[in-house]
Amino acid sequence: MAQDWRQWLATPAGSFLLSWEQSQMDALVSDIFGYHALQLGMPELEGLRANRMPHQWLALSETNALPEGQDFQFAAHSIALPFQADSLDLLVMPHSLELSLDAHASLREAERVLVPEGHLLITGLNPTSLWGWRHKRAQWYRRWGFEGLSSPACDELIGYWRLRDWLRLLGFEVKVSQFGCWRPALDKPKWFDRWAFIDKLGANWWPILGGAYVIVAVKKVQGGRILGATWKQRRPQTKAAVTLARRQNQTESDAGAQRKSECESR
Repeated sequence: MAQDWRQWLATPAGSFLLSWEQSQMDALVSDIFGYHALQLGMPELEGLRANRMPHQWLALSETNALPEGQDFQFAAHSIALPFQADSLDLLVMPHSLELSLDAHASLREAERVLVPEGHLLITGLNPTSLWGWRHKRAQWYRRWGFEGLSSPACDELIGYWRLRDWLRLLGFEVKVSQFGCWRPALDKPKWFDRWAFIDKLGANWWPILGGAYVIVAVKKVQGGRILGATWKQRRPQTKAAVTLARRQNQTESDAGAQRKSECESR
């Protein structure tokens, strides 16, 4: 699957998508601060190169998907990341959900490893676009034994609004949404370039119908501060202080009564 995806990135449409996503990533991650950042999958995209966090990793689910001459830190699947809860400040998932066997589980795992206010960046192909329609046609062709339409090897594309709902249910707040790649994903470079004017029109007239999207979401944790064992230990001290104050007031009252009695006897 990942090998097929890498082959598709060499097509005119795939190369254009990679260039667009790289420019988006460079702009979006440059102002995200923290200590630990992870990119999950798609090594052709350098999603963290513009980020300044001191600890950055690239994790792949399949080591044979690595381009020649490029290094990665470890192998991991998006549904089981080798990180403790609340340990990552930034997680980049370029098309990771589309290639995952369980997109819901991958999102839940992302929520687990991110710190509160941690950032999640997701890229995906838009099913409600010319690119999405071509992907559906390519699936039909393969099902009937025909080849002829190049398309990335992912079973199901996840729509933008559908993904927003998933993120909201997990407690994420979507901060940024960007769309791109409106021209048809044609195989011939000559024809693909001729439709470049569609990208300018699409950005102004039908932005949500772009062939690809990128989402920046922030993990939110609701609720106030929980008072635990420390609060329980302080309660006896408060009670003792009140008791001591009462005893002091009682002593002063008794002393006053005694002085009054002595004056009357005189």
